[in-house]
Amino acid sequence: GGAGSLGRPAQQALAQQYTLLWLDRYLKDDAQAGSDFETLLLAGQGITSQSVFTDCPPIVVRVEAKVLLDGPYDEQTDLMADGLRVQGLLPTAEPNTAAGYTHVGPGAGETLDPALLFVAGPDAVVDWVFLELRDAATGTQVQATANGLVQRDGDVVSPQGGPVVFEADPGNYRLVARHRNHLGAMTDAAFTLSRDPIPVDLSDPALATFGTDARRLRDGKALLWAGNAVFDNELRYTGMANDRDAMLQRIGGVVPTATVGGYWVEDVTLDGLVRYTGAGNDRDRLLLGIGGAVPTAVRVEQLP
Repeated sequence: GGAGSLGRPAQQALAQQYTLLWLDRYLKDDAQAGSDFETLLLAGQGITSQSVFTDCPPIVVRVEAKVLLDGPYDEQTDLMADGLRVQGLLPTAEPNTAAGYTHVGPGAGETLDPALLFVAGPDAVVDWVFLELRDAATGTQVQATANGLVQRDGDVVSPQGGPVVFEADPGNYRLVARHRNHLGAMTDAAFTLSRDPIPVDLSDPALATFGTDARRLRDGKALLWAGNAVFDNELRYTGMANDRDAMLQRIGGVVPTATVGGYWVEDVTLDGLVRYTGAGNDRDRLLLGIGGAVPTAVRVEQLP
């Protein structure tokens, strides 16, 4: 430095102070440290207003979520079927944007690690899911979102493996789990989230969720309701914009015994085939979702 510069001992002390504050902010998620860091940069000797600091990692929180989908769930194994993966039908890029979900933060167009598609057993990938962090007070405001991959045992991992990561400040949030043809559910209470992953098990019936009958209780588990073949917030078997007609239209609309293979929203059993009749058909899963007896019944998603 030139005239007026700090001596070497003072420079070393200042550099150490900057470093410690930066580490607290970005490795320990200490928001106050970030504010102190900014103040020190602006007021500190030897730092000019034109100094540029780049490549700061984002502030994140992590969640070890668990979710079970009613459509592909097998009571005999307590696992979900991974037929979409086995048949090579799972998209490598997230389908949530096309399904109609809105990302808050990054995530649109995100792709998965192809190596995850070769994992078999309980950790095999079943499908993509969409997770939201909502405000603790009312659960009406989406603060951050993330794509996830749900495995056969219900564990949800990020598209690269490991806990799901949200770009959000540490704090209290309600967690929402959503899927393209199942009704979503939200925790009734908030969880304190940080950089260290926090487990949230939405498959546990003991975990309270917002609303009434937000999940289907089955085999001692709590599962997201299946059958939402029309992207909205309800399961409907008859009437306007019902999910049953969507299934019939997907197979051609004329021959009820016809089937169509592929990655379709009408395939609520996630077996890679849209079926209207016969064993394992998607229409019956919808009927069970509205109660199984009264076809005019409607089940509404329990989200504020």
